Amino acid sequence: MPSPSKTRQRAWQRMLSGRRLDLLDPSPLDIEIEDIAHGLARVARWNGQTHGTHAFSVAQHCVLVERLVQELQPGLPRSARLAALLHDSPEYVIGDLISPFKAAVGIDYKDFELRLLASIHTRFGLSPRPGADISALIKRADRISAFHEATLLAGFDVAEARIYFGRPPPSLRVPRLLPLPAGDAEQLFLDRFRRLAV
Repeated sequence: MPSPSKTRQRAWQRMLSGRRLDLLDPSPLDIEIEDIAHGLARVARWNGQTHGTHAFSVAQHCVLVERLVQELQPGLPRSARLAALLHDSPEYVIGDLISPFKAAVGIDYKDFELRLLASIHTRFGLSPRPGADISALIKRADRISAFHEATLLAGFDVAEARIYFGRPPPSLRVPRLLPLPAGDAEQLFLDRFRRLAV
């Protein structure tokens, strides 16, 4: 038997569902929403540097972005709202790498993230790549979410947050941001997914 150090390095992750996701060539057949929800509920936004007993999870962030997309453009089709909910879903595997860290390391994670996101979209009946208008809307909602998370949870003052995330529309109704226990965040994400994926 060859030693583990001499065998081909493992490039897959075993999920709690029993699926084995190949990280270099992700297949839609190996993606389950329960694995995504479970992982995202345990990934902390802002590297965990937020106020509260619990971390503000990527699962909660995704639900907030979906709500903001709907508020920014009422009447969107469910597919667009589902794309918004899933916008950070690759982070269930790779974690939430903050932008300054990506820049410091100098590795382009975008291609990997986009490949995995395309597989996730395909798994749930969405176009592998949303159109430019939907992508821009999701990005706008993502920045609005980041502004509010930064100022309400992550210790940024308003002026500093405006520099990095822009000024959010004052008319938007942003729900109270209360970091949830992982199990509650997981259920919140799953409930939202099930409403949109009908």
